[in-house]
This record gives sequence, C-alpha cells and structure tokens, in this order.
Amino acid sequence: MATATAPSKGAPQHALKRDIGLIGLTWTSVGSIIGSGWLFGALFAAQAAGTAALVSWGIGAVAIIILAFVHAELGAAYPVAGGTGRFPHYAFGTAAGASFGWFSWLQAVTVAPIEVLAALNYLSVHASWIQTGKNHLTGGGYALAVAFMAFFVIVNWMGIRILAHTNSAATWWKIAIPVLTIVVLASTHWHGGNFGYQGFSPFGAKGVLSAVSTSGIIFALLGFEQADQLAGEAKNPKRNIPIAVIGSILIGATIYIMLQVVFIAALPHSAFVHGWANLTFTGKAGPFAGLATAVGLGWLATILYIDAVVSPSGTGLIYMTATSRVSYGLSRNGYVPVVFEKTTKRGVPWFGLLFAFVMGLIVFLPFPTWQKLVGFITSASVLMYAGAPLAFGVLRISDPDRQRPYRLPAGGFWSPIAFIVANLIIYWSGFDTLWRLGIGILLGYVLLGVSAVFKLNPNTPHLDWKSAQWLPVYLLGMGVISWQGGFCSAGPANTVSCGATNRLPLWWDIMTVALFSLVIYYWARAVRLPKEETQEYIGSVDVPGTNGSGGAGGAGVASGPGAGGAGPSGLAGPDLTKR
Repeated sequence: MATATAPSKGAPQHALKRDIGLIGLTWTSVGSIIGSGWLFGALFAAQAAGTAALVSWGIGAVAIIILAFVHAELGAAYPVAGGTGRFPHYAFGTAAGASFGWFSWLQAVTVAPIEVLAALNYLSVHASWIQTGKNHLTGGGYALAVAFMAFFVIVNWMGIRILAHTNSAATWWKIAIPVLTIVVLASTHWHGGNFGYQGFSPFGAKGVLSAVSTSGIIFALLGFEQADQLAGEAKNPKRNIPIAVIGSILIGATIYIMLQVVFIAALPHSAFVHGWANLTFTGKAGPFAGLATAVGLGWLATILYIDAVVSPSGTGLIYMTATSRVSYGLSRNGYVPVVFEKTTKRGVPWFGLLFAFVMGLIVFLPFPTWQKLVGFITSASVLMYAGAPLAFGVLRISDPDRQRPYRLPAGGFWSPIAFIVANLIIYWSGFDTLWRLGIGILLGYVLLGVSAVFKLNPNTPHLDWKSAQWLPVYLLGMGVISWQGGFCSAGPANTVSCGATNRLPLWWDIMTVALFSLVIYYWARAVRLPKEETQEYIGSVDVPGTNGSGGAGGAGVASGPGAGGAGPSGLAGPDLTKR
C-alpha cells in the first residue's frame, strides 16, 4: 500500500516557483522547435525524398500534432514538473514510470549537445580550427563546445523567470529569421521546374517514410512537450498548457513546411548534377547559408550565420532546463538519488543542472557530428512520447473525475492511434539507430538499479512489475520488428548495410507495427494499476490560477508526484510513495 510520509531528510530546500505565463510557456515550446532543425532539415529531407519531402513534412506534422493533442490533455490535467516522464508513473506504477522517465531524460540530455554541434558546424566555415575535414570536433572545437554548454548552465542558474525572458527574446529572433528567409527566397529565386525533378518521389514510398525519422523532420518538430516539462512552474497551467502545446506545434510545422518549399524552389540547376541524393551547392557551409551564397544573397547568408548560433543556442538552453526538471521528477518519484531534488533559492534544481552539463560533454565524444545524433534523439524522443498515449487511455479510466480543462474529442480513438504513430516513427529510424538506443536503455536500467540497491533515495519505491509486464515485450518486440524490416538511418538512396534483414516488405511492416502496437496498448490498459493506487500516486496536483488568476504559490500546490516539500511559495503537502 502507498503510505503518506513526511518529506525526507534529503527533500529539497526550496520548491519550484510558478513564474511562467502563457507567452513564456508557448515561446518555450516554440523556441525548442525552431532550433538547428531548420538549418539542416530541408536539405536532408530533399536528399532522402526529392520533391516528396513535402509529403514527409506533412506526415511528420500530422504525427506530431496527434501526439501533441494527447499531451495537451495530460499536461493540463496533471501540471507537474517533468510531466512526460511521470504520466506513465501514474498509470502503471514505478517500473513503467522509471523506464519512461529514463527515456525522457536520455532524450533531453542529448539535445543541448546536438544544438551546439549545429552551431559549430556553421561557425567552422569561418573558423576551420573548430572541425576536421570529416566534421569532427578538434581540441579547440571541443573547448568551444564546453563554453556553449557552460553558458546554458549560467543562464539556467539565474532562475526560471530570467530564463523565460531570455528565451522569449531569442524566440522572436528565431521566428523572424526563417520567415525572412522564406519571403526573400520566394520573391527572388523561384524555379518551379525544380518540383518534380526526376519524378515527384524519386526514391518511392520508402524514401518518403524514411525521411520522416532519419532526415531531421521529426527531430525538427520536437519540442512542444517543453510546456509539459515546465508545468510545475507555469501560471494558470490548466488554461495555458493546452494553448502552448498545440499552438507551438502549429507555428513550428507551418514554418518548416514553407522552408522546404522555398528551399526546393530556390535551388540552382547546377545543384542537381548528381541527383537529389547528392545535392551540391553548399561546400562546407550549412544548407540555407550555402544556398544564399550560391544564388548571390550574401547579406542573407551573413544573417543566417548569426542565426546559426542564436537558434541552436536558444533550443539548447531550454533543453538544459528540461533535463534538470526531468531528473528532479525522477527523484521525486524515488528512482534516482535524492540529491537531484536540491534547488537553489531561485528554485533551480542545481545538481540536476550540473549533472546534465557533464553528461552533455560526454555525448560529444561518441557522437561527434550533427547527423549521427539526429536518428538517436528522434528514436529516444518518440519512445518517450509513446508513454503518453498509454497513460492517456488508462487515466481516462482510473481518474475519470479529474477536471480536464482541455478534453481531446474521441480520445478513446486517438490515444491508440497516437501510440501507433509513435511506434512507426521509431521503426522508420532504422535498425542501426535502434540497437544503439537499446544500449542506452540498458545503461539506464543499470543506473536505476544501482540507485535502488544502495538506497540512494530514501523514498525508493517498490517496483510495480505486474502493471509493467508488457514493457519488456514492447521494447524487445520493436527491436525484432526493426531487425526484420528494411529501414536504415542511411536512407533508401544508400546501400550501406545496417543489420536489418529486409524480410518484412514495405506496407506489411507498417501493418505489423500497427497490430503489435494495438496488442501492447490494450494489454497495458488491462494490467494497469488498481484505481485506488493510481489515485495515491497522483496525490494532489491541483494548482493555483484555475480561475484564470495565475499566481505562484498557494497551499497544497504540488511540485512533485503527489505533492512536494515546503518552500517559500507555500508549496506544501505529503509525498505519496509506494513503499
């Protein structure tokens, strides 16, 4: 049984503060979406799918919007810090919660390094000492990467209010530059004949689908969930979170699709000498800056080089924030050492922030280039997202009376669809990406196990294996299907073997993923936690400002799973942890 306990000796000295309003919350998600993805996504998608890259962006946008609607309902109903890693905890207990919490952290901690790599890739055009000829970091480049990561830590350390203002200013810039690029290229360099070159879809359906995961499309559209991750610090979250989640993805998707259109239209005819798969016009320059230079728009290229530092830095800044909040949530649930709950006087989880900084530096070592990280992060991200549709279906049953300021119409239909969509994106990432992700997952289980065995958190919970019996079958099953399929991160235009057998032909593999997803979805729902245990895990997540007043604080405000320790904002309540 779950028991109410007083905050542990290692409980946080200060609680999270509700300082982010609607604009700050929305801009947090938009700022995460508009990052390095816009600098590279259009080129890699065109190389993988030709003109049909537009279809790939459409598929990616629809997929992410479906997932966003699910997250919008969950985020508004359960406004807690690190939400994407904690919704499965409420529905399936500690074993599933720990797993999806790790997936969430694994995804978040790798984004800041990839944004830094994107910025350095552009800067290396004018500073050759940053990268080698193979786009690997030199010693000096690594030192500069450390400086970028340290900057993210310093801004975060100043508190969530300063972070929100900093990110809002950066996001206005990050939106303005892509829009300027769209307008300039569309009005000055439009070659309609580029559409349909070598046929609309030169690499067939597999090229279109592969581009969704491996060319940076899904990666580019990721970030809407940041409003969920910061829900524990949001004013009036029940109103603001759905607006921020849904609004941010609509803004981001519109900008990215228009960028793909003008990119294809503006390509000079000389770029197609070696076909779509080997577009040649950039040299070492980034795609849009190289294109601007090639068509004689040097002034635009200069602006794009500046943006190549601002946009990725803004996204890296937010994901550094998200990583520390996810680890905070994992500790509140008893999965990792209690030191991750320590916060500064400004409400910043300082140990989680420093740990994210160190791990981010390690990520640079095995993944030295932007492209090598994209598929890994996409898979980890969508694996994290897959927990939300599962939790959605269960919490509609186990917590039916909770106020849902945003209620997804036909949620019983859309939640399994969202789970299928998530698994298809994972599958399209390719087997060579998924087996590496599997190693990361195993490492996470080792770390979580060490924390439990040595009791590094006094609230280490009993693991609810019965309610998570489907999880190992799900993870192994997706790996087997990917192995038997024919998708590789190298894309259909390449013949590099990635270990997949290609025994499942196209369309049959998609049907297999869909059917397998439905089996897991309804199996997980059938073995969910008993209703009373779900209620105890949820505890009290009521928040101030439900009548539109906003504000930061108030008695009984939850900052953790159940509630949180006392802090200057009046955040108080018992920790509800299964013992």
